[in-house]
Amino acid sequence: MAKKITAEEAVRLVRDNQTVTVSGFCGFGAPEELLMAIEDRYLRTGSPKNLTVMNCAGCGDGKDRGMNHFGHEGMVRKVYCGHIGLAPKLGRLVAENKAEGYCIPQGVTVHILREIAGKKPGVLTHIGLKTFADPRVEGCRINSISRDEVVRLVEIDGREYLFYKSFPVDVAFIRGTTADEKGNITMEKEALFLEQLLMAQAAKNSGGIVIAQVERIAKHGTLKAKDVKVPGVFVDYVVVARPENHCQSFAGAGYNESWSGELKIPLENLERMPLDERKVCARRAAMELRAGDLVNLGIGVSEGVANIAAEEGLSEDITLTIEAGTIGGIPAGGFGIGASYNPDAIIEQCFQFDYYDGGGIDIAFLGLAEMDRHGNVNVSKFGGRVVGPGGFINITQTAKRVVFCGTFTAGGLKVEVGGGRLYIIEEGKKVKIKQAVEQITFSGRYAHETGQQVIYVTERAVFENGKDGVILTEIAPGVDLERDILAHMEFRPVISDNLRLMDEKIFKDEPMNLRIK
Repeated sequence: MAKKITAEEAVRLVRDNQTVTVSGFCGFGAPEELLMAIEDRYLRTGSPKNLTVMNCAGCGDGKDRGMNHFGHEGMVRKVYCGHIGLAPKLGRLVAENKAEGYCIPQGVTVHILREIAGKKPGVLTHIGLKTFADPRVEGCRINSISRDEVVRLVEIDGREYLFYKSFPVDVAFIRGTTADEKGNITMEKEALFLEQLLMAQAAKNSGGIVIAQVERIAKHGTLKAKDVKVPGVFVDYVVVARPENHCQSFAGAGYNESWSGELKIPLENLERMPLDERKVCARRAAMELRAGDLVNLGIGVSEGVANIAAEEGLSEDITLTIEAGTIGGIPAGGFGIGASYNPDAIIEQCFQFDYYDGGGIDIAFLGLAEMDRHGNVNVSKFGGRVVGPGGFINITQTAKRVVFCGTFTAGGLKVEVGGGRLYIIEEGKKVKIKQAVEQITFSGRYAHETGQQVIYVTERAVFENGKDGVILTEIAPGVDLERDILAHMEFRPVISDNLRLMDEKIFKDEPMNLRIK
């Protein structure tokens, strides 16, 4: 097989100063064998150096794998990504101004690959307006040495848009399950298809090369044409990975057939959430569901909405989706984020974002790391440490209804829940509801201008986004308004004339018998 080479041979093809794009969502689709090899080459020889590295989503395990392999001073000159929080070694270079850094809304990074493949100038979109991506705010720059204009404001027919510039790609590291002798790639064991095809096309039409990591080789002519996700004409080289470097995900070494759609598992086997502050948030958030809703779920507390829907027997009444490309089923948590148990369909990430960006999401449940008096939310930068937005901006700016979910304070918060009441045992040390967020990942004012319905759910209080800022609409039974809520906010919200108690069944360790209309 002429295209088959070793990982060591493959990474010797990468030259100094090139632009390398790498697949991966958390650990799904991560070409770990290639990433280990390029890191090893740099540490031994000092080359390739001064790379520009691009990754659409967050690829890493928060420690050493994925994009962390690029986390060496001198190896990388510029980082262009949707999320960097799972690659702290690479993030440290950016935080210390040892590499330029640009965090782009994840859906834009995916779509820009399509524009590069078509030799088009860039992505024209409304995504990112009035967030940190907007050039009037930060222009996607995430440290002081980043000076490139990667996005600019334009006006068409009296409306504002953002234009994200294209750039050539020299090398694409992609991944699949099987390659035949001509380099045709299938993905039967992959939980996600991601942007593998777009990466390959972008590199080829930039005059670059495509290197695919796979699990095995098949004879040419034995793969079904409909199963081929990346045609061999777009693939220059194939590397067969060692099994330990080709795990389905970073969640563990095992293969989950329900994630890849190979079989369905009984959903009653999924672990039930304990009744704590996270479940309280998820239960109250789930009350916003309507029959027939197409839903997006983020990470963190908002993941629990899927569990509540399953517990309450609502899973068949709604459709849960993840931006990585799954439709239907129950989204996985932890390092399984991005995959779903028993999905109805798995599509390429770019098509998922096409539908999201056009307003296809009925309701989205996202995390609430910080909120301010204007209804802005920050999930992307804390204490100067950049995490990145992932698909958060695409999702929150376009969903018809948005529910942000998170605890009221952080850092040691301890509560007890039961008997229809909430008891605060120890208050969290960190204030999350602030006068001003550190970075605007979601703009409350933009949401109000577009007529979007937005609520903010915590274990003890619920807020709405209003014209003059956030409005307190509900408080938990058992808490004191002044002592437990207002005393732990950096501003005084508008208090609704119809301030009411959160439903006491949220705080009872029994089914809520939730019904949606």
